[in-house]
Amino acid sequence: MSCGQPHETDCSEVLDRVYEYLDNELEALDCAKIKQHLDECGPCLQQYDLDLALKALIRRSCACEPAPQELRTKIMTRITTVRIELEG
Repeated sequence: MSCGQPHETDCSEVLDRVYEYLDNELEALDCAKIKQHLDECGPCLQQYDLDLALKALIRRSCACEPAPQELRTKIMTRITTVRIELEG
């Protein structure tokens, strides 16, 4: 996704890292870059809002029952695999 406007941080990078941003897993500088981009870019902000709502919905629906460790491992492995495929 790209809004077509020039930004210091590219839209695709922001969207690739939005969950890290939501989970407060970014270094301060990266966090500031993402925040600045979201402040400037309506389409990315809209996607961020959708991801935020999805995360909240999942938290409400699954909060009482933790995922089994095997499932968590499979999910993290798949996420890593997809990221590598997208970067390569």
